[in-house]
Amino acid sequence: MNTTTAGAQTCPYLVLREPAAVREVLHRPEDFSPANALIAVTPLSGPSLRVLQRARFALPPVLASNDTASHAGIRKVVAGFFTPATVGAFEPRIRGIARDAAAAAVGLLETGEQVDLVQAVAAYPPAIVMLELLGLPVRDLPELKAWSLDSLELFWGWPDPERQLELAHSAAGFYSWLRELVLEAVASPGRNLFRSLAEHGLSTPEICSLGYFLLIAGQETTTQLISTALFRLAEGSVGFDWKNAASGTTARDLIRHVLATESSVPTWRRVAAQDTVLDGERVPAGAEILLELTGNHASSGRASAAHEQGPTAYGLAFGSGIHRCLGAKLAELEAAVVVQETAAALHGVRLAEPNPEWLRLLSFQAPRTVSVGI
Repeated sequence: MNTTTAGAQTCPYLVLREPAAVREVLHRPEDFSPANALIAVTPLSGPSLRVLQRARFALPPVLASNDTASHAGIRKVVAGFFTPATVGAFEPRIRGIARDAAAAAVGLLETGEQVDLVQAVAAYPPAIVMLELLGLPVRDLPELKAWSLDSLELFWGWPDPERQLELAHSAAGFYSWLRELVLEAVASPGRNLFRSLAEHGLSTPEICSLGYFLLIAGQETTTQLISTALFRLAEGSVGFDWKNAASGTTARDLIRHVLATESSVPTWRRVAAQDTVLDGERVPAGAEILLELTGNHASSGRASAAHEQGPTAYGLAFGSGIHRCLGAKLAELEAAVVVQETAAALHGVRLAEPNPEWLRLLSFQAPRTVSVGI
């Protein structure tokens, strides 16, 4: 077992890097609980907690952090919205949205403007697709994107007290919006995720808890995956150019390479539920564990490596076991289609900013901008 301690001052975790050990932890939920998966890395201050409490903010364990017997039934309900048939049937819709976004980006480039591909093509297609797939209204997308980034920073970042209070206000606003959406969806006659969860027996706070992180993870992590892939493509560091990436096979290989080396979700957390042993070493109850799901930003290597090594090269990018990401196939499909359509539309573009600021949180990473010009 290859372990180290990360950030002893603020983030004391037992870090597991070896894929076999990571997979074993994920497949032993009775020993390694997900109970800490959604706990704020930086403890919430009193003022921040009061802001959240006024919004009736509550996150009872429902899906990603649920280690009780109720998890399987809830997961089955959510999985019903992400079946292979459902995801496959959405491909034409995904392609149409991606093509329209790429065409709009081309229009801006032709005027001589630089274009940020994160905002132009990566940000909104995953959000539109997710909401449509879940049977929810597509609205307030700029707010949803801003709320998502703020919540990721609040729960997986290291904000100072002033910044944390700002983020708490944002999270409270998101939660209030979400609660109204849940009540509306549960009362609507059509099939949607929130109504299905209510029919399964979940309370409004439980549905809000599940929806809070699902509406973030279901689209923002895919935006980040696309952003990193487009940056590496524009940078020319992965062995493909724009012309190559206009091929569906090449776009898929590029996405799998990013998933293997610097996924938007490179790490995830677990906590030892009891005294146990892993790879011959004792792990005490309560030990906080950080699992390295993919390589870090310093990793290099050609994109073709992901294709040569097969699916095991990125097999942990979406987790493993009973809490594996239900949207894995959708995320991979969306990312590959958006990259393919963007590459097909953008010819002769150059990277205008080779050193953009990156989002760097405990479990999330991506370039904040991918600026290109002609």
